Amino acid sequence: MTSRSDRGNDPLGSEAVSSEAGKLTRRDFLHAGAVGGGLLISISIAGCGDKPADVVAQKPTAAAGSGKFVKQNAWLSISTDGDITYFSPFSEMGQGVYTSIPTLIAEELEVPLWRINIADGGADPAHVNDLLGVQVTGGSTAVRAMYTKFRKAGAEARLRLMMAAADRLQISVDQLVAKDGNVRRQDGTGESLSYGDLAEAAAGIEAPADIPLKPNSQFKQIGKSTSRTDTPAKTDGTAQFGIDVRRPNQLYGSIIMCPVLGGTVAGLNELAAREVPGVVDVVLVGNGVVVLAGHFWQAKLGRDALEVRWATEGYDQLDNAAIRDGLARTAEEMTGARNAREDGDADAALASADTRMDAVYELPLLAHATMEPMNCTAEFLGDQLHVWLGTQVQGVAQAVAASAAGLDPENVTIHTTFLGGGFGRRLEVDFIPAAVNAAQKVGRPVQVVWTREDDMTHDIYRPPAYDKASAGFDADGNLIAWKLDIVAPSITARWAPAVVENAIDPFAIEAAANYPYAVPNVLVRFQRHEIGIDVGYWRSVSHATNCFVAESFMDELANASRIDPYEYRKRLLADQPLWRNVLDLAAEKASWGNAPDGIYQGIALMEGYNTYMSQVADISVRGGKIKVEKITCAVDCGQVINPSGVRAQVQSAVIFGLSAALWGQIDIDGGRVRQRNFDTMRALRINEIPEIDIHIVDSDRDPGGMGEPATALVAPAVANAYYKARFERIRSLPFSAHGLA
Repeated sequence: MTSRSDRGNDPLGSEAVSSEAGKLTRRDFLHAGAVGGGLLISISIAGCGDKPADVVAQKPTAAAGSGKFVKQNAWLSISTDGDITYFSPFSEMGQGVYTSIPTLIAEELEVPLWRINIADGGADPAHVNDLLGVQVTGGSTAVRAMYTKFRKAGAEARLRLMMAAADRLQISVDQLVAKDGNVRRQDGTGESLSYGDLAEAAAGIEAPADIPLKPNSQFKQIGKSTSRTDTPAKTDGTAQFGIDVRRPNQLYGSIIMCPVLGGTVAGLNELAAREVPGVVDVVLVGNGVVVLAGHFWQAKLGRDALEVRWATEGYDQLDNAAIRDGLARTAEEMTGARNAREDGDADAALASADTRMDAVYELPLLAHATMEPMNCTAEFLGDQLHVWLGTQVQGVAQAVAASAAGLDPENVTIHTTFLGGGFGRRLEVDFIPAAVNAAQKVGRPVQVVWTREDDMTHDIYRPPAYDKASAGFDADGNLIAWKLDIVAPSITARWAPAVVENAIDPFAIEAAANYPYAVPNVLVRFQRHEIGIDVGYWRSVSHATNCFVAESFMDELANASRIDPYEYRKRLLADQPLWRNVLDLAAEKASWGNAPDGIYQGIALMEGYNTYMSQVADISVRGGKIKVEKITCAVDCGQVINPSGVRAQVQSAVIFGLSAALWGQIDIDGGRVRQRNFDTMRALRINEIPEIDIHIVDSDRDPGGMGEPATALVAPAVANAYYKARFERIRSLPFSAHGLA
């Protein structure tokens, strides 16, 4: 997978990858004539080793004459013909990471962005995301984690090239300047050497101990809008998503899983399925049955002909009412709750308050509903397994595929394609073993594709929540206490049980523990309550649930105090300039308080992922239904890498969050998910998308994340606007459950 249309679909080429690739030492590689001599620069950062890869990846640029490169680490390569390749540890899932990270390298390397090829970096322990501790694309962390790291990578390469030039020209480095892929003398003689000319010599130079970075004032590319590097391939159809993978002699698999979540196969009659034309085999896998055929539709028809008995006892009692009742009972007891934030004594202040307010908020299970349903392609080549898929967790995917095949992880190569939507769904690996098991059984490449119904009814859903908010006022109407009890399942308990064994789940208290308002007594507690099914990370995770509760309740307090909600927040943010700045900016740009007749405004505020954001929703109510006319968004995400990318992410997140707020819910009855497709879990249509007005704060703070935060503010902003329209407080989502969408 690459980011330019002339690079082909597969970094390994269309032919099978040889399992006999030679084992080279780093020194062997750097000096091997077979690869054209070139410079392979290891990014000198904590956590990155020096061991080359066992997989030989073809250089992506078709015209390059530098042959093949060996990589398995976080490498920046410069060949003797000047070709530059960045091997990405991150997955491109529409968030623009194939543009933002190479921009950091290009800025310090002094080359234009278009000079840098982007290739999949595969699974590698050295590709640890510093903010999350594993190789993962998620949590809006890519730029935040790599901002300094990859600027240093570009700067290191530039310095080593300049040192090589200084040796060649017998002058000092400070007499040279690097620009546009060349190192030239500053004395005006015109003498210069290309990066390609210097690549091999630079490979033997030890990395400088001190690698200075440009001051922000000297940026030429960072902070400037640029076109996405993956746009050409996605425009001309050469971009390869998981569902596009084609291997020689490939079969297609359609999987049937128990309609009751958690159920297993108890009996199988496959005779009718095997009679369907094109069906090759039927494979029992851990979570269901896969029917294999020469084409997907043949496999699907064969799957429909299967007769399967399911063992569902113990799983068929789960339904919405049972989930809600369990959450509500736990919220009443709060035994074993852990404090996420404790300022003063909120309980005592509430007990002595002149006026007290209490409210219960409820959030539903939610599906990710990615555009591209789950799919995975597996192929065995001797004792090597190759897996093609869209994944956010290459290392975890490698381990799971290895386990399914009975192989060591080092015998499994992960090929990351473009992702047709991630949103946290492709942090999961439940769709991998079926393809591996089927390919192993039939001895041919197999691509297992989930249907939309498979995906909707067997997602790893966003957890529900049942939250209790309380506030107390003194006799003068001052807010003296704010308390939030959060009750929900823990995602992290499944992913990293050690993290929550003796500590609070950090991904359950986002947009709550950092409550910004000046209140002397604040208490935020989290009580874990499991519901009987696995739950997963969903775009913005608990920011979405907690921001809805916290910012809706702040509006309730403002309205009870008979103070404008914007002014109320502003008064309580006197010592919070970053929060207040985006609040003021959103209100100003939305012309807060001056909406036309029939238009009602609501406001919400949040910090998440080191990004400060405020949104104002302009709505109308037509025929009893909410119509969102406009969303005004003020964004302070620190140093911006690509302003057009920031705007695109805000637009995407607003649409995603608004779809969920209006219609998003998963209902369970007898262990079965009721929603099966977009007819029963709607998404915004193009004619329903509101105007989205985005204002970016100029800032030189370290970058914040942009893939997720805008998702979380939409629901409270719209709910607060609806209260102004009808004086009815919506404390549960989606709005469609109240007949409003």
